[in-house]
Amino acid sequence: MVQIIIINGPNLNLLGIRQPEVYGTRSFEDYFIELENSFPEYNLHYYQSNHEGDLIDKIHGVGYRYDGIVLNAGGFTHSSIAIADALRAISTPVIEVHLTNIYEREPFRHTNYIRESAMHSIVGKGLEGYREAILYLKDHVIKS
Repeated sequence: MVQIIIINGPNLNLLGIRQPEVYGTRSFEDYFIELENSFPEYNLHYYQSNHEGDLIDKIHGVGYRYDGIVLNAGGFTHSSIAIADALRAISTPVIEVHLTNIYEREPFRHTNYIRESAMHSIVGKGLEGYREAILYLKDHVIKS
């Protein structure tokens, strides 16, 4: 069975309560159940950490075994060359997701170390960006 993991970085554990005017009122855990129901043909996994090293360890752990990674590195997008290097070191295709359009926000968010290490990037679609990422993997990567 096709294995896809969604990896979320710092502060994304607070979706639904953190700045709802920016990020919405829905928790990722609730949305993940909807994704699982929408893609019963895939074995979807979810991992979240606020710690850079834990994210790198997870990327290393799945980066040669899974069929796809959907990554929202959160604030590490703008600061972590180490996560970008981890993505370049693996063979599993990565789709980058950001809930908001980082290029229309504060100038420091315009720096993106992850983009060049990802196959595709989806920004500004809210939680639906994750669904779009899985569909991208389905259409461009996963062999049926």
